[in-house]
Amino acid sequence: MRIVLGVEYFGKSFRGWQSQADGCTVQDALEKALRQIAGEPIGVLCAGRTDAGVHATQQVVHFDTSVNRPLTAWVRGVNSHLPEGVAVRWAQPVDAEFHARFSARARRYRYLLLNRPQRPGLWHGRVGWFHLPLDLSAMQDACVRLLGEHDFSAFRAAECQAKSPIKTMNHAQVRQQGAMFIFDFEASAFLHHMVRNLVGTLVHIGKGAQMPDWVDALLQMQDRKLAAPTFSPDGLYFRGPVYEAHWGLPDPADDFLDALLS
Repeated sequence: MRIVLGVEYFGKSFRGWQSQADGCTVQDALEKALRQIAGEPIGVLCAGRTDAGVHATQQVVHFDTSVNRPLTAWVRGVNSHLPEGVAVRWAQPVDAEFHARFSARARRYRYLLLNRPQRPGLWHGRVGWFHLPLDLSAMQDACVRLLGEHDFSAFRAAECQAKSPIKTMNHAQVRQQGAMFIFDFEASAFLHHMVRNLVGTLVHIGKGAQMPDWVDALLQMQDRKLAAPTFSPDGLYFRGPVYEAHWGLPDPADDFLDALLS
């Protein structure tokens, strides 16, 4: 039987998603909790790995098991064995052909950036921060230039293991609510550190260090060393993959990020 889970987590509590020898990752915590409920070893596969400090509102994972458990056991039961900072939101059986990663046709990220002279207190670890004023219209102009299929090598970490730097950006937008700038991205897939590198470049444009057409030049030159530094992981949220409707998976409309910022 193949089960799909929707999982949320606070990235500051973990050393990223992918399992490590010290066991301090989201995958390690989730697999340990699942083993308590299943009574057998469980290995999970996720829609998109996240780095240390990066959060998720809708990580999707699947696993195969030989045991029969009610769906409530895969939610409330697993949550009772999970540490603070991570929780299963929903569970659903799915056809064996489904794959959390390969069945996704797109992925979504949001970056929250607090823009004020004072560093965050209440929002510490949950938002990025920049102290100088930012030009919203300049960053919006730059975002439009990211749309479509491009070679995103200029925004790719040196240790990125993706086979190709060519990705399709379906949506790239920045808006402002008070002192908070909200960056939203949706693409066919993302390279390692790609969103944090994009935000760093957009902030560089927003503070007036470059014009919006700098994005065009960076995409053309395909050189990571020419773009802005990688931005902090604190404000980055994986909002989940996008699947075809026939899989029938939940896509929660009660996203707490929307509620907090509305």
